[in-house]
Parts: sequence; C-alpha cells; structure tokens
Amino acid sequence: MLLLLIALAGCSQADMIQKFTSPAEQALAKSYIELLRQQRFEDIEKAIDPSISGPSLHETLVKMAAFFPIGEPSKITLVGAHRMNANGASTVNLTFEYGFSNKWILANVAVKEQAGKATIVGLNVVPAPAAIEEQNKFTLSGKTSTQYFVLALAVVFPMLTVLTLVVCVRTKLTGRKWPWVLFVLVGFGKFGVNWTTGAWDLAPLHIQLFSASAYAPPYGEWTIAISLPLGAIAFLLLRKNLRVAEIDS
Repeated sequence: MLLLLIALAGCSQADMIQKFTSPAEQALAKSYIELLRQQRFEDIEKAIDPSISGPSLHETLVKMAAFFPIGEPSKITLVGAHRMNANGASTVNLTFEYGFSNKWILANVAVKEQAGKATIVGLNVVPAPAAIEEQNKFTLSGKTSTQYFVLALAVVFPMLTVLTLVVCVRTKLTGRKWPWVLFVLVGFGKFGVNWTTGAWDLAPLHIQLFSASAYAPPYGEWTIAISLPLGAIAFLLLRKNLRVAEIDS
C-alpha cells in the first residue's frame, strides 16, 4: 500500500507543480535565465530589484553564467514553484532544471510584481550531479539499515492497525467502542527518515493515522515516517480481559 502511494505520487509531480504558477510567469522567469546564459548581464541588471543590487552584482552574474555549458539544453523542467503575496506585491519563486548532454543545472529565479512592474528579487544557479528526479527516485538499493528498518515498519504498522481495527469493530465491549477505534487508528510520536540522504528526525509530540506515512514535495526528497501504534498494541493486549468482563457481566 505504501509503495503504491509512492508510485502514484511520482506520476503526478508535474501536474501538481504547475498549479502554483502560470505559463506567463514561467516564460518570464525563463527569459531572465536565457539572458544569463547569453551573458547579457546589463539587461539582467536593469531588471534586478534594488533590494538585492550591489557592487558585486555583475561579478556574481558572471560566475553564475559560467555554470552553463555551451550549447542548447536538451530539456528544461520546472521542478520548484512557490508563491507569496504580501504588502500588495506578488512574488513567484521558480526553479528550473536544465539538462545538457552530460550536465545538469538548477536555476532559481524569484520575480516580484508590484504596481504592474516586475523585478528580480532572487537569482541563483548551481550545478547538480544528476537529474533531480533521478537523485530523489525511490529505490531500494544502497540504503542504510535505518532506512530499511523504517520502511519495513512503515509497511507493518498500517497492516497491524487495519487488522486490529477489524478485530476491534467485531469485538463486543462493555463500554463505548468509538474511543478504542480512534485510539487504534492513530500512532504516537514520529520518527522520519529522508529516503535520499538517510538523515532522520524525531518528533515525540506527534500523531498520525495508521502509524505511518510517506511524503515528498514535487520533485523533492521522500520522507518515510513511522509512529508507535500504541492503541493497536494496547487493544490486542487488553482485548481478552475486555471480552471476558462482558461475558461475566
């Protein structure tokens, strides 16, 4: 079930990210990147917002342009999109992946529109070791023991929750049943592991349904998380006593 969710999410990444920006906004951002690729620095500097302008701007633009190899990209993909509205201004932050024959480049452009005028409030270019989709691809090879352990429990815990929930519904209890149903459905605490990097984090004060989850932003890194199925474990341990108490009553 968890692996099916991961597969379905991977298929809809492009559709999800397109909802955060319009074709016109993408075209404007890519035009600024194209100016940078063509080393038309003066045209870029005219569009730079005063908030990020400075004496080292030209030198920074030259360094960023040097990351792009000679020739046209074979593929340009929108891999990141964020929008913020504040103080009458709309800022759209877009990240594009440029693929060349043997090189990948991530170019980020943030454009602010206010009073009908568009200015660049952020510009960054960095090389990437591989296509971002390939970097964050969900694969079972080359992972740490912690990652495998968390993945195994992320499969087992939801199964345990569902099976216990069925048993709970079919068991006659002396008291109200719905508190037990809710208790069984959720897991407590959260231990998450980044499937790409192996980094992990612990959130003791957290609850999640079915005691497991898998999440990744569009073209981002997968995080597999588990929670302790305390309700399911408690019900299975106490079920016999609860049922006996009903029979003896």
